[in-house]
Amino acid sequence: MDMATIWKFTKFVIGLVVLVLILWAVLANYSVIFSKTVIGEITSVERVEIPVALVTRAEGNITSQVFSFAIGIKDTKTNEIFTASSEDRQWAVAQPGQCAEAVFLPYPPWQFTKKDTYFGARLVKLHECAK
Repeated sequence: MDMATIWKFTKFVIGLVVLVLILWAVLANYSVIFSKTVIGEITSVERVEIPVALVTRAEGNITSQVFSFAIGIKDTKTNEIFTASSEDRQWAVAQPGQCAEAVFLPYPPWQFTKKDTYFGARLVKLHECAK
């Protein structure tokens, strides 16, 4: 083998590794990369009651599902209502009729049963709607 062939093979392997790393990064962070920011009026915030017995341990860790919410926000620009589930405790203070800015994280397309739906709505800003 001559040096030109070795160099071509080395460039090919490096390019392949870089491509795999980029693909892995996109797949691992799909929801954050393709998140949607929604600004509008809160139509509903419901605490999701899970039928479980609440047992605490010495560490005091409580499962985040205890703080599970279903959220609906009507986008002020499109009048479309976006819904999502969330385990963000900030939603406990939000009320229907208030305005909010929230980041909605989409399920990745390879989760076929949840395609085109959102989870993990993060409350960014909460304020009274302008009349």
